[in-house]
Amino acid sequence: MTENTSSDITTEATSETGADLKTESHDPAVPAAYAAFMREGWGDRELDVPRHPVAEHAAARRQKLAEAFPDERLVLPAGTFKVRSNDTDYRFRPDTAHTYFSGNQTSDAVLVIEPGSDGVDGAVLYARPRSERDTDEFFRDRQYGELWAGRRPSAREIGDSLGIEVRHVKDLPSFDDHRKTRDITTDEDLARVADELRLVKDEWEVEELQEACDITTLGFEDSVREWERVLEFGERWIEGTFFRRARAMGNDIGYDSICAGGSHATTLHWIDNTGGIEPGKLVLLDMGVEGRNLYTADVTRTLPVDGRFTPLQRDLYDLVLNAQQAGIDAVRPGVPFLAAHHAAMEVLAHGLGDLGLLPGSVEEALDPESKVYARWTLHGTSHMLGMDVHDCARTSVDLYPKGDLAEGMVLTVEPGLYFQEDDLLVPEELRGIGIRIEDDILVTADGSRNLSDSLPRTSADVEEWMGRHLGA
Repeated sequence: MTENTSSDITTEATSETGADLKTESHDPAVPAAYAAFMREGWGDRELDVPRHPVAEHAAARRQKLAEAFPDERLVLPAGTFKVRSNDTDYRFRPDTAHTYFSGNQTSDAVLVIEPGSDGVDGAVLYARPRSERDTDEFFRDRQYGELWAGRRPSAREIGDSLGIEVRHVKDLPSFDDHRKTRDITTDEDLARVADELRLVKDEWEVEELQEACDITTLGFEDSVREWERVLEFGERWIEGTFFRRARAMGNDIGYDSICAGGSHATTLHWIDNTGGIEPGKLVLLDMGVEGRNLYTADVTRTLPVDGRFTPLQRDLYDLVLNAQQAGIDAVRPGVPFLAAHHAAMEVLAHGLGDLGLLPGSVEEALDPESKVYARWTLHGTSHMLGMDVHDCARTSVDLYPKGDLAEGMVLTVEPGLYFQEDDLLVPEELRGIGIRIEDDILVTADGSRNLSDSLPRTSADVEEWMGRHLGA
């Protein structure tokens, strides 16, 4: 019950589940007469909802998951809100596995798969639907109330959209019967299999990823069009500009944008985005849009702030581009996942050798027992991509990263060179330069397809592209 200092008679702050309503001490008193009046005179707002295109795919995915754990109950929660500051929450984003196997994106839901004796999927989605009008929740609850947080779909609407039986989450069983229950939040085997089933993307998923890449391209273009503001306000302006496009056409950004001007580009995950954008320097932009079905792009371009590379910047950029192209060329079904990394590192190590930076020969540097070249390359060249920016991270290491690529997998190819400001082993003119080029690559039957190739990659094309969009 919410404490209230008013002497007025107030209703108890509870929902239809009997749980405390999400209210605050500074909320006004709710007299019984007001509460009673608020519960009457509302029209029926049940909607006719079309079937979501993910419904058929989600059902097939549940079937595969159930077959991997016969005669076991599988529990996949969506998660709930997380506090950002005092009484404000972060915008909710559901657990990836929950949405992959159900299609649901509402909070506080739990997918339960109860295989029948014949192995047929017997899934039920326990969800928290919109508030009924016979309680205070819809007009008082800050977290779930329709008048505070917006309309949640009804149970029928969720079921019609996703093609799954929906029950109220208050009716979620305690699961204390004899059947073994696996909860994806605690069961490593269930988490592993759930991620492994996501390794190969179907045609619908590829379309979602392509759309995310296409919107990402627009976000990069937006940023360059506002270059005068970028020069005035720095990294923050790029971050905000890209976020605007992500929210307008997608769900969100897929990860915190990296808008790294100058030496900030040598920090791999520079997300503070508090620095300036200085003429004569480079700016590394690692940004990706998350689409409305939660598939995300992950793209990096390194741009010359002046619109044209200096000779030194061009030479370094072209070295990274050649490494990336070697990595992309290595992607095809049946090769090791690490093939792209090894191909890219071969190019970069030879380039570092040509620059006279290696303490020995290129061959010695490339020896797995040495890898001294990695002082300036730092990270792996690829990771899987999908609903998570670093997708399928809980699979068996024998499948990823030690396994082979297969048609339908999507991975990044993103080599980079990073010369720290205080690295005394490199010439002064290299210090503070960071360059990364990243694209999202689909493994096809006969090779690969670059989903993000609408953004230019060569140094000449980057300059031409910037010239077209600067101030446009």
